Amino acid sequence: MTGTRLQGPADARLADAVRTVATVRGRGQRRSVLVGAALVVCVVAVFALSLSVGDMVMPLGKVVDTLLGGGDGGSQFVVLELRLPRALLAILVGIGFGLSGAVFQSLLRNPLAAPDIIGISAGASAVAVTAALLFQVSGLALSASALIGALASGTAIYLLAWRQGVAGQRLVLIGIGVGTGLTSVVWYVMARSDTTDAQEAFRWLTGSLNGRSWNQLWPLLIALAVLLPATALAARALGPLQLGDDAAAGLGARVEPGRLALLGCAVALAGVATAAAGPVGFVAFVSAPIARRLVPGRGAALVHSALTGALLVLVADFAAQHLLPSVQLPVGVVTSIIGAPYLLLLLARANRVGAGG
Repeated sequence: MTGTRLQGPADARLADAVRTVATVRGRGQRRSVLVGAALVVCVVAVFALSLSVGDMVMPLGKVVDTLLGGGDGGSQFVVLELRLPRALLAILVGIGFGLSGAVFQSLLRNPLAAPDIIGISAGASAVAVTAALLFQVSGLALSASALIGALASGTAIYLLAWRQGVAGQRLVLIGIGVGTGLTSVVWYVMARSDTTDAQEAFRWLTGSLNGRSWNQLWPLLIALAVLLPATALAARALGPLQLGDDAAAGLGARVEPGRLALLGCAVALAGVATAAAGPVGFVAFVSAPIARRLVPGRGAALVHSALTGALLVLVADFAAQHLLPSVQLPVGVVTSIIGAPYLLLLLARANRVGAGG
């Protein structure tokens, strides 16, 4: 009888706890879906605005008609050849950088772990600038050299950080050092080159969508068609790995193969995005923190980070085109204006924590 009387309240408390957990989880899932839908709507809205606004302003109805095969020759050229590939490229580049940054930061558990901070973008830039200025490489070959540089620098950083496994803090510090050295290579090659060629290289180094066409879009689209499913598959190991190596191993996760697969996908994502538009600064760095603030408690928020990156690049490129009359800025200038203050804030906050504040 006594055992039965004690069992009833215990069961009731357990049921209440289960209902509470289910309610909280349901709220989190609903917020995640709503935020994701809102991000998609914002991306579509800015995308439509990018196709409508320019030297030749077109009503949205005419833009839609042109996309469906109507319109005159002038509107078809402006929309289909000039604006559409650029806007689509902005979305794809943002997805690549945003997802890459989210994987790096979540896997290494460090807010500084982004490809443009830990040397991946510097590797792409060093090889691409060297190929362009010393060997006169251009077009798809230049994009391929940027991808090779990203993969090579990522491999070097991983091997240098290996000590019976890879610790996030060590990889970030080694990546910053490698990135600094590769940046020195870039400036040395530019200093030894013709002034006109160096100016072109500098324009690429800022990250730009100016003059981009279908030739840059299709390779990036094909690469992302492979990398996005691969990243989704590799991300199944991300949850356990975020708990630490020992906990992940205790849960049955294959720690090092899982980490290597995720790092490989993140490096490749940053590499193909850099190959298409140059090292667009700070997109990978800020997309994931913004996404995690929008959906707190949802872990890495990979999908939301990718959508945030797409929206950030679209908005930045629209501002770069129209912020100053008769001048088109590189999109990397605008993203740096957004990202640099965030980096300073992050470093100041870390300094206060380190000082006991």
